[in-house]
Amino acid sequence: MTRFEVGNRVQIDISDTDDPDFDRYHGRRGNVVEILEGDAAEETDDERDGVLFVVAFTEDDRGQFWGCDLRPAASE
Repeated sequence: MTRFEVGNRVQIDISDTDDPDFDRYHGRRGNVVEILEGDAAEETDDERDGVLFVVAFTEDDRGQFWGCDLRPAASE
């Protein structure tokens, strides 16, 4: 079971300031529009690595994030 579902409003919370996506995405809010499942969890033995969340900020601006980089968005 995933922590987030399609339609959830989330905030990006990248803890590693050296992450190349930190400046572009950290603190931004968007909606989960797709959940991608893969086999990365088999390689890392961490089930959280098997799911990526596609978050839309605008129609043309989307990003893919691990669940650890997301948290529920506070009311706006």
